Amino acid sequence: MSDYYEVLGVSKNATDAEIKTSYRKQALKWHPDRNKSPEANEKFKQINKAFEVLSDQKKKEMYDQYGSEAFEKGGFGGAGPQGYSYKQGPFTYTYTSSGENPFEGVDFGGFSDPFEIFEQFFGFQSPFSRGGRRARREVYEMELTFDEAVHGVEKHTVIKGDRKTIKIPAGVDEGTRIRFSDFDIQVSVRPHPYFRREGQDIYFEKEISYPLAVLGGVIEVPTIDGQVKLKVRSGTQSGTALRLRGQGIPYPNSSRRGDQYVVFRLKVPDRVSAKGKKLLEELQREV
Repeated sequence: MSDYYEVLGVSKNATDAEIKTSYRKQALKWHPDRNKSPEANEKFKQINKAFEVLSDQKKKEMYDQYGSEAFEKGGFGGAGPQGYSYKQGPFTYTYTSSGENPFEGVDFGGFSDPFEIFEQFFGFQSPFSRGGRRARREVYEMELTFDEAVHGVEKHTVIKGDRKTIKIPAGVDEGTRIRFSDFDIQVSVRPHPYFRREGQDIYFEKEISYPLAVLGGVIEVPTIDGQVKLKVRSGTQSGTALRLRGQGIPYPNSSRRGDQYVVFRLKVPDRVSAKGKKLLEELQREV
């Protein structure tokens, strides 16, 4: 089995920038259109396979824990998340402070075409190929709103003088490349004012008052499908993350969805009345 770090020539604590820099050098060196040695093609595939894993944070974590076997033999599954979970209505919530299920959101399927990885990294075509391996495909950029990318959308546009109806599947992300019959669409996505996206997961920071954090209660928070009510446990600490299973972004062309994480931030008032100050002093003595 290959050591992906050794293949790319980086250490196990290499940064994302170092991994990308090393990939750039290795991919250019071993590209079969440039390197005519007998081992170039296989070496090029190994380099791209290593980069595909090490450049993806979740895949990298899985590789660090289980090695290349996790990907070359189809991966593992079934591990549950750490933390406290309970059901309320149609949702399952998980309070977590010690990590999440590392298997969720990791694609253990076959590796991508190494030439497509190369083309996407270098701008969709070999910088030294002269019409070589495959015919050059036209690539058009399409800007989407956050909601359009999340829910999918049908766009009407004109390409080479012809009117086209472009169906964008739900769940695409910044940089997603969609292949059509004779051209490709690369997606750019405008950021959302308060949702932060990481893959198919969504993060939302919710300010809560000190009394609510201490006593607990019920609040409303937005999701990509509308408002939901959540129970805040008494004694909730600032930074606590509440996990809403299946309330994240759909995986393109799949019934699977990511999760939403609501991160509680304690709101400290700028000013406190005399009465409020007295109550806090009494509470401090009790603590």
